[in-house]
This record gives sequence, structure tokens and C-alpha cells, in this order.
Amino acid sequence: METGDPVEHLFRRESGRMVAALTRVFGFHNLALAEDVVQDALCRALEVWKHHGMPDNPSAWLMTTAKNQAVDVLRRERTARTFAPEITRLLESEWTFRPTIEAAFGPHAIQDDELRMMFSCIDPRLTEEAQVALILHILCGFSVGEIANAFLSSAAAIEKRITRAKKVLASATRLFELEGAAEFCTRLSAVQRALYLLFNEGYHGSNPKAVVRVELCREAIRLATLLRDHPLASTPSTLALLALMCLHAARMPARVDESGSLSLLPDQDRSQWNQQLIQDGQSLLERSATGDELSEYHVEAAIAWCHASALTAQATNWAQIVTLYDTLLRIRPSPVIELNRAIAVAQHAGPEQGLTAIHAIAGCERLYAYPFYPMALGELELQCGRHAAAHQHFSIALPLARNPTERRFIEGRINACSCPT
Repeated sequence: METGDPVEHLFRRESGRMVAALTRVFGFHNLALAEDVVQDALCRALEVWKHHGMPDNPSAWLMTTAKNQAVDVLRRERTARTFAPEITRLLESEWTFRPTIEAAFGPHAIQDDELRMMFSCIDPRLTEEAQVALILHILCGFSVGEIANAFLSSAAAIEKRITRAKKVLASATRLFELEGAAEFCTRLSAVQRALYLLFNEGYHGSNPKAVVRVELCREAIRLATLLRDHPLASTPSTLALLALMCLHAARMPARVDESGSLSLLPDQDRSQWNQQLIQDGQSLLERSATGDELSEYHVEAAIAWCHASALTAQATNWAQIVTLYDTLLRIRPSPVIELNRAIAVAQHAGPEQGLTAIHAIAGCERLYAYPFYPMALGELELQCGRHAAAHQHFSIALPLARNPTERRFIEGRINACSCPT
């Protein structure tokens, strides 16, 4: 299974941590400066490590480099610009300057700053899409292209959205304080949505090089764990979200076989599933079942548990999964969810019923660029014995493939459509 470039994974994870720490010191109005310092630190790492090798603790190396560059910026520009108001006075005295910087870059402070940065991006003046895009871009290291894929949008539209959102945030001078904040609950849902999209980008792989990006899934789980470990953020929906991630992540070792080919859920070797993650997911799902809250994450985690608890593909309770998808559609209507429901209907009631459900999807034009839409049509037509129709759908899906693994899988299905004439 493809695990991703370890340096890319490191830079993605550490860039968000460094931006959070630097923004705490510089102030949100100097976000661009914080991002510039982080970029300089990453470029310096590439240069130094190329000649001297990666240090034993690369995370600490990057954070120390960012801290030292922050000290240089503060000494050089503290008379020319304003910084975070809560620490400006402490930066004026040499007695308090260095201790203040050291404290800001301590491990516990950085962890808190990551949470504050996530919640700071959820500014009520921004749309939910802009809020989520900011978190993915600033804190999670997402490129504009990756965010565009996550939103099924164009790169140009996402770039404009992020630029406008950063201008709005520039009017804020400090990170969002979690304790006692009246807006905490409303901001939490958008933070959860961002982490959900981060995990999905790793799990479903819109990246052109890999169908599974383990490092993104691990990062989403790490950030969701930060939420779970904070007393205010550890809500039933947060627990359900983390349960969903664990249950999906448990299946990742079997999603790509030894030859590098994509393996669909019914064909996966279930002995490769991570049993510890399944147990963790089950425990989190049980803990999330408190109070009256029923979120989309509860329902999706319940669907994932139906798959994870089935000893074989044939033992899967598809009737229950269809019912759960009906519930999910009432909470969050979506063409993608309708497509997933239709696939479950096909498993439960047969391919003809599944095709009927797909053709009934409202707003299906939004799925035309989504490779799994024509793939699903092709698969069900093939099961019905209509090889020519299946071939046509798979041929439509082929240019929509997002990476070589998906392309090889679709080519294999096209070959399966061949029959004696």
C-alpha cells in the first residue's frame, strides 16, 4: 500500500503547527508573515538536509528553525509593525523577550495553538466552504488543487475563496480563545467538517499519484484526537467523527492489493483489516451514543461499523445499511450519498433496483465528473449482462480516473465487458 513521501508528510504536518505557533506570536493580522517564515524554514530544511541528511528529530529541527526566524523578525520589525496584542508588552523587554518566545513554542502551547487556529478560521463572516478551505489550506497543508477536488470545484474558484477569506481574517488580531467562548459550539461543526474532508481526501485519493494517502488519514485522525482530548470539543459528534475515521482506516491495508491494484470492499482480504482500529472505532461509537445528538458522523460511523463487523462480504447487513443511508440523506442530502445508497440497494435488492435508484438521483449532473458515478453504472449494467452498456459507462469513467491505480481498475472492468460476438 502506498504510504506517501515521508518528507511531504512531515512538512504537511509541521507547517500547520508552525503557522499556528507563529500566528500566536505575530497576530492574525500578520498571517502572511507567519506563512512566509514557515516557507523559509521548509526551504532551509530541504537545503540543509540534502547535504547533511535528515536530523534525528526533524520536527524539533523545523520548529527550532521557525522559532529562530521568528526571533529575527521580531527584533528587526518590532518597531515597524504591531504583533499579537497580548504579548506585545512582553516583547519590549529583553528580560521577557526570550522566555515569551520559548513559552510560545513549547509543545503544550503549540497543541493549544493548533486548536485555536482551527477555530479561528471559522469566522462567522465567512461561508462554511471558505472556513473549511482555510483550515485545509493553512493548518493541514492542503494545496489549492486538493481542496478543489474535495469540494468538487475548480482550482481558480478555491484560490479566490481562500484569498478573500484571508483578507477577512486579517482584521482579527488574535487567535480564537476556546475557553468561555460563546461561539464555540457553532464553530466546532465546521472544524469537524474540515477534518472529515481531510480524511476523505486521503482515503478516496483524488491525488494523481496515489489512490490511498495514508499520511492524510493519519493527520486527520491526529487533529480529531486533539478535539477529543479537549474538554469542550469532546462532544458526541466529535467522538462519532473519530470513530468513523478509525473504522475506515482499519480497512486501508486491504484497499490496494500486493500488485498495486484497487480492491473493492466485497473483494478485500478481511484478515488484513486492522482489528485494533476496529475496536477503537467501536468503543468511540458506543461513547458517542450519549445525549440526544444524532449527527451525520454517527450515521456514517454506524454504516462503517456494519461493514467492519461483518466477517464476510456475504454476511453484510445491506438492509440495515440502506436504512442508515435513508437516515443520512435526511440529515445531509447529497448526490454522492444518494449514489452510495443506490449501490447498497443493488447489494440488497439486485442490480436492476440499484440502477433504478441511481437514475432517480436528484442533481446527478454534479456527479458527471465523479469517476465512481459511471463506474457504478457500468458495474451494475455488467451484473445485468448488458456488456455494451457497461463498456460505454466504463469508457466514460476512464478519463475521469484520478490516478494510475483507478485507471488500471477501470481498464480491467472494460476488459471484463468483452464477450464473444
